[in-house]
Amino acid sequence: MDREQALGLVRERVKNENLVNHMLATEAIMGALARRLGGDEERWRLAGLLHDLDVEETAERMDVHGNLTVEWLREAGLDDEEVLQAIRAHNAANGSTVGCAMDRALFACDCLSGLVTAAALIRPEKKLAPVELKSLKKRFKEPSFAKGARREDIMTCSELGLELEEFLAIGLDAMKGVADELGL
Repeated sequence: MDREQALGLVRERVKNENLVNHMLATEAIMGALARRLGGDEERWRLAGLLHDLDVEETAERMDVHGNLTVEWLREAGLDDEEVLQAIRAHNAANGSTVGCAMDRALFACDCLSGLVTAAALIRPEKKLAPVELKSLKKRFKEPSFAKGARREDIMTCSELGLELEEFLAIGLDAMKGVADELGL
């Protein structure tokens, strides 16, 4: 499955534009992480783009979130087990476990994309361009800021061999690279 096909599935299945933007942001971060960690960028980006494909349908049943996406993707012809496993593993509530680097990256950057988005949206111009790493680090330390961006999940970046500051910088830079597509 190529990006165009994947984006078509996202547009078909996901109606909430903020959720689509989250998936696009996660895709960008996953691509940057693949470059940094020596992963297959196309496959890592695919996992990031598709990871929340079923979330609107499974919002009330997080124990199946990710599993339904995998089922849909198999039906659509995606047979890349590593990508499918990363999608499953990004949601601990479905009983999956994080194994390889792609799993860990998706698990950690899922929440990071929300933190970076919130850092942009509190600015008067509501744009990513003026967000600096220094302010993102400060916001990370504020538990009341972007409460849904679970800090403990973001900090699992250490299991990828990345210091928190580098991980935040990678995520911020990646999202700035697609800011127009995100409307930020």
